[in-house]
Amino acid sequence: MEYSFNVYNSLAQSGEVLALKKILPEINHPPVIVCIGSDLSVGDSLGPVTGTKLKEKLKGLNVYVYGTLAKPITAHEVKYTNQFIKNTHPDSTVIAIDAAVGVAGDIGLIRVAKRGLKPGSGANKRLAKVGDVSVMGIVAEKSLFNYSLFSATRLNVVYKMAEIIAEGVATFIIEAMQSAALRARTDMVLSSLHA
Repeated sequence: MEYSFNVYNSLAQSGEVLALKKILPEINHPPVIVCIGSDLSVGDSLGPVTGTKLKEKLKGLNVYVYGTLAKPITAHEVKYTNQFIKNTHPDSTVIAIDAAVGVAGDIGLIRVAKRGLKPGSGANKRLAKVGDVSVMGIVAEKSLFNYSLFSATRLNVVYKMAEIIAEGVATFIIEAMQSAALRARTDMVLSSLHA
């Protein structure tokens, strides 16, 4: 199950929210968001920029965001991060966010999928899968020289994509948490009526 939205489509953000609702109809434990990337390259900064925006939007909520501009999670930290999340948040759903490469016509697409992502696969790195759900922004064309293309990526595309992804994920999480709280209150009322 995969959904794609163009960053220049005015409905991309609401489409992202609907896709996440379809993939994750219920959230019963505090969600974990892992934003992968580095602030050393514009093309690879989608994760940390999105993570920074999500931290602001979800401040004060019982949500865990890892990978920001202040504390990025690069491909090198992925194996440690996976183990940390498994130990610290064993029952939580993990949403992984990262930049990706694709064919020229896919640049600017935001892909939401019901599977984890493999960071660094565009650069032929073999790293562990991250997350239960992935949100990827295609920022450059796949080629043998990905690093140079990643550094030639326009900051405007990355920033706009980060804004849409962060707003969509934050909206989804806030609505999912409100639904979970409402279900819990309803269950409490129903159980007190039957007591």
